[in-house]
Amino acid sequence: MVNGLLETELVRRGFRQITHASAFGRVAVLMGGTSAEREISLLTGAAVQAALLQRGVDSCALDTRGLDLPAVLGNGKFDRVWIALHGRGGEDGSLQGLLETLAIPYTGSGVLGSALAMDKLRAKQLLSGIGLATPPWRPINALADCDAAGQELGFPLIIKPALEGSSLGMTKVTAAEGLAGAWHTAAAFDSEVFAERWISGPEYTAAILHDQVLPLIRVDAQNETFYDYQAKYFSDQTRYICPCGLARDAEERLAAIALQAFKGVGASGWGRVDFMLDGDSGRPQILEINTVPGMTSHSLVPMAAAQAGIDFGGLVWRILETSFRFAAVQEQSNDAA
Repeated sequence: MVNGLLETELVRRGFRQITHASAFGRVAVLMGGTSAEREISLLTGAAVQAALLQRGVDSCALDTRGLDLPAVLGNGKFDRVWIALHGRGGEDGSLQGLLETLAIPYTGSGVLGSALAMDKLRAKQLLSGIGLATPPWRPINALADCDAAGQELGFPLIIKPALEGSSLGMTKVTAAEGLAGAWHTAAAFDSEVFAERWISGPEYTAAILHDQVLPLIRVDAQNETFYDYQAKYFSDQTRYICPCGLARDAEERLAAIALQAFKGVGASGWGRVDFMLDGDSGRPQILEINTVPGMTSHSLVPMAAAQAGIDFGGLVWRILETSFRFAAVQEQSNDAA
C-alpha cells in the first residue's frame, strides 16, 4: 500500500511510485521569489531542501529573486523542479507555463489549475457553477462600490484581494465605517478586490496528496478576527485538531466535497482545500484552494500527513513524485505527434 492506495491505483491515476532517489535526477527547489509570501516561501523551501538531502535526493535550493530563471533552468542541469514558491510568480500558473515550455517536470498543479486556484474570485465563480457552495460575494471595483457591498452582504463581512494567499490583505469589517479602510488595504496588493459574507462556524482544511484526501484538520484560531497571516504561521495560540472530531461518515462526505472542489478548478498532485461549516445550515462553504501550501512548522499539510502515518521527509518525497505525472503527459504528447 502507498498512502492507502495500491501502487496500481497510483499508476492508473497518472502517478509513479519512486523507490530510489537517483530516479528523480537533479532537482531544483525554487523558493523565495518576490511575492508578498516570500518570507513563508523561504521557510518552506529550506524545510523541503533539508528533507530531500536527508533522503539522498540530488537537489539544489534556488531563491528565484533576481534570477534569470529561463537561463538558469534551461541549461539542462536540472531534471525536475520542486515548487516551493507561494503566491504570484510561483503559484499562479506563470512559473508552470515556463517549466512546460522548457519541458521540465514539476510538482503539483499545471498551468490552468494553478491560475484558477490562485484567483479567488474566478475560483468562486467556477465552484458556484459546478454546484459547490462558497460564501456569497460581491466584487468591489472601486471605493464607491463599498457601500453597496455592505448593503447586499450585511455585516460582518470580509474584504479580500483576489490574487493573494496566506490571508494577506484581508480585513474583517463589522460596520460600514470600516469598509473604505479595508478596501484600501486589499487594493494595495495590486489585485481585484471582493467582499465576502462572513461565515460563522467551525473551520476545516483538507490536505490532498496524489488525489487522496488526508485526515481533515479542524482549525481554531482562538482570536477575535479570523485565521489570519499571524495565526497561520507564527501564533502558538492557534489550535489544530486532528483527528478533527467528526464522525467517520461526516468526514468522508466533507473530504469528497473538498476533492471535488480541488479537481473542479483543475488542480492536481497535491494541495489543500479550506472550508467552513455554516453555523446556521451546517453546509460546507469552500473558502479557497491552495496549490502550493506552506511546509513550515505551523503548516497544515504536514500535520495531516503525520496523522496518516507519513513523516515530513516521506511527504516531501511523495510530493516530488507528482512531477512524474507531467513527464508522462509530455511523453504521450510527443508520441501522438
